Amino acid sequence: MKQKRTLGTPRLLGIVWPFIAVVLFQALLGGVSLYVLSAVRGYVGGESLWSKGQKDAIYYLNLYADSHDETIFLKYQNAIAVPQGGHELRLALDHQPPNIEAARIAILKGGNHPDDVSSLIWLYLNFRHFSYLERAIDLWTVGDAYLVQLDDVAREMRQRIADSQATDADIKRWKEQIFTINEGVTPAAKAFSDALGEGSRVILRLLLVTNLATALGLIVLALMRTHKLLKQRHAFADALQLEKDRAQITLQSIGDGVITTDVEGAIAYMNPAAEALTHWKAEQAAGLPLAALFNLLDENAQADGFTLIEHILSGQLSGGSEHSKLIQRLDGSTVSVTLVGAPIRNAGKVSGTVLVLHDMTQERQYIANLSWQATHDALTGLANRREFEYRLEQALHNLTRQVGRHALMFLDLDQFKLVNDTCGHAAGDELLRHICALLQSGLREGDTLARLGGDEFGILLENCAPEAAEKIAEGLRQTVQNLHFVWKGRPFVTTVSIGLVHVAQSPATLEASLRAADMACYMAKEKGRNRVQVYHADDSELSLRFGEMAWVQRLHVALEEDRFCLYAQEIAPLGADEQDRGHIEILLRLHDEAGRMILPDSFIPAAERYGLMTSIDRWVVENVFKVIAQCIAQEREESLAMCAINLSGITIGDEAFLDFLREQFVAYSIPPEMICFEITETSAIANLGSAIRFINELKGLGCHFSLDDFCAGMSSFAYLKHLPVDFLKIDGSFVKDMLDDPINRAMVEVINHIGHVMGKRTIAEFVETPQIEQALLEIGVDYAQGYVIERPHLFTWDSLQSRPARPRPLLFKAPGTFR
Repeated sequence: MKQKRTLGTPRLLGIVWPFIAVVLFQALLGGVSLYVLSAVRGYVGGESLWSKGQKDAIYYLNLYADSHDETIFLKYQNAIAVPQGGHELRLALDHQPPNIEAARIAILKGGNHPDDVSSLIWLYLNFRHFSYLERAIDLWTVGDAYLVQLDDVAREMRQRIADSQATDADIKRWKEQIFTINEGVTPAAKAFSDALGEGSRVILRLLLVTNLATALGLIVLALMRTHKLLKQRHAFADALQLEKDRAQITLQSIGDGVITTDVEGAIAYMNPAAEALTHWKAEQAAGLPLAALFNLLDENAQADGFTLIEHILSGQLSGGSEHSKLIQRLDGSTVSVTLVGAPIRNAGKVSGTVLVLHDMTQERQYIANLSWQATHDALTGLANRREFEYRLEQALHNLTRQVGRHALMFLDLDQFKLVNDTCGHAAGDELLRHICALLQSGLREGDTLARLGGDEFGILLENCAPEAAEKIAEGLRQTVQNLHFVWKGRPFVTTVSIGLVHVAQSPATLEASLRAADMACYMAKEKGRNRVQVYHADDSELSLRFGEMAWVQRLHVALEEDRFCLYAQEIAPLGADEQDRGHIEILLRLHDEAGRMILPDSFIPAAERYGLMTSIDRWVVENVFKVIAQCIAQEREESLAMCAINLSGITIGDEAFLDFLREQFVAYSIPPEMICFEITETSAIANLGSAIRFINELKGLGCHFSLDDFCAGMSSFAYLKHLPVDFLKIDGSFVKDMLDDPINRAMVEVINHIGHVMGKRTIAEFVETPQIEQALLEIGVDYAQGYVIERPHLFTWDSLQSRPARPRPLLFKAPGTFR
């Protein structure tokens, strides 16, 4: 909606245009009036000439009758020519259309001035039917008729005299006719003159009234416009006062100090915020120089050599940027402000200055708080990971310039999760604060203690000998162990695992130092917790962990670049089973950065240790499902049977993985009864509850399950009855030596017998000779897998279709057991 304009700046033309219009109208009316009067004057003058010519013509014609003198007759003709011109003018203008050129000639013939020609024609044509002019024209017509008669008498008289035939009787008769004509034309001429005079007077009165009315209208209009201008002036004054009041209220309400001065720097105005900043009242400061309120200092509290007025007038405090300064008040106190100033200009000249002061006290406090928060942990007040890494990097940099030894420690609280899970995060936070206080008390002044996240801490001991560092680490471990933490009557035992790295002058990077401390701490936990593990570069265990950690980044990149691939190996039935369609196991391989094939034994331990197995399992599931979906799309579903996918123990406990599997079944339209998931016995027993729940969920959809590496661990057959699996895979360590080792053969027989008693089918791995295959057939094992059956080959849907015509079920094995 368009905002209504309540007040605008009047324009000059908007004020004076009515006056201009009236003046123009008045001038036009005056011009028309003068033109009409000039035309009337012309007709009056013409009537005088007409009357004089008529009288002269009668006089000369009478004289000619007596004298018969031709010269006198010529005078008659000259006299009669004037009224004849008027006669010809009337005839030319009464002609349709009017003969303007003939009228011009007739006017000049009648003796009128050439300048009156146009006005005489204009008045006749436009006012012909005006009452007074119409009556005058009628009288003019009567007079013209008498003159025609007079001219007829004159021609007859001249003709008779010229022929010497004129008698006294003729002359007498002619004179009587002339007398009669004179008697008739004189009243007509007088009446014509009276009509013109009356008409001119009426026109004069009409024009006078019109001019007076116009003048009166001009006066009324002037009064109205003046009244409007006065109203606008009052409105401007009211608006100006409103803006002034609003500006005054705004200046009094804003939090920034505003000070105005004259050009010499004498104070003219201060708002309440300026009074609070300077500790001066506006009444007291009025007229004082600006320097009387405060001194201007730079950031180092040194007096500024220039005055504020000089800064403002030179444009150094323009509004384009903020200028931080310290001001020192008369009581000696200082306050940090930002200054913005500008000159006040009036008619192009500087008449004063305005200075805005913004108190930066709160902002500086906020900045300090933000700076502290960016480098410290909010809960404990210790340095955070970012600050800790910065200090460590500085310490490492100093080693390149001077000899020294530092120590770096990573601390991880043991069983801290138990406190959080049983008593809540409030208890965990309180425990962290207690431990931070204890750790800080056991350090030297200048040492850095930082919380790296959760229950992990870092300590940097600068310029600390190895023996002293190890003594401090052991003291910290003992201090934490001696802490008796009680939460709401429930006691907790607290211990800490510490990884210690000695940082000498030898080249060491930040990443390598942190990784070494992390690995040492990890080894301390693996070796039983509540201990200090010192890092040594030649430690074989730590080297192994370093290798696994290096694999973590490589596996991430391999997943991103899709460098995993799948191989297939058949699992064949040993006996005649008309209903069984066979299996195919899928083996996982990795192409490294140089394109070489990497077997899973090299990277699976690192993936399991560092939480990458779920991602790899997802990759295997999705890519196997793609191949199966391609076969189904080619209407070759008869080539497929039961498809088993081996899952890691971490994946079994992942609730989100169940949702992922359901989505994949729907996305690729895979019938669940075609899938058999394979889990290792060790992972199943380690997560027995999760494994049973996971198996039941998927078996409810129609999937099958296989238990891999059975009897390879320290498990008991008692667990088997709790796991609703369909297949038992006999561990290959028993199968490959069963012909030479009676105990291994006995183990195969026992596992096979127990499996069959429980209604499960058995699969033997590492079947690499026909003799072993024959022995397994004699024992009654259901399936065999190994090189004697088939060597692994690249798994694609094309290779899947090229398999023997005898249909076999597919067994897809994920990365738990790969050879």
